Amino acid sequence: MPIIKDFVLPNSPQDLEVPSPEGRKAFLIFVSSDDPETRQPWCPDVRASWPHVVAAFEGQISPTLHVVKVGQRSEWKDPDNVFRKKWNVSGVPTLARFERVNGEVVETARLDENGIMDVGMLHAFLN
Repeated sequence: MPIIKDFVLPNSPQDLEVPSPEGRKAFLIFVSSDDPETRQPWCPDVRASWPHVVAAFEGQISPTLHVVKVGQRSEWKDPDNVFRKKWNVSGVPTLARFERVNGEVVETARLDENGIMDVGMLHAFLN
């Protein structure tokens, strides 16, 4: 399935579109924005983990991944950053899984860069 890089994030996790029936999953990854000079993510952890993300999500039977860029370093470091406040993201990259449980959209798991780079943890997270 595809990696969607132009995903428009809703206002809150509860507004995230998670397909029915229950048990279906939506995956978001929060990453640093690209540095305007290098055109690469400014965060070295994002750069290091991205090949693992691509390998996990670009297969024919892989789920869809929605990419969310948290801004430039100064924007990300702001304690009032919307991703820190509304989405409870404390570091990048953060891979989050959302599911519909009892009719409500809830986050059911997340991985940081260490989990993303651990192939076993990443594959368990996807299932």
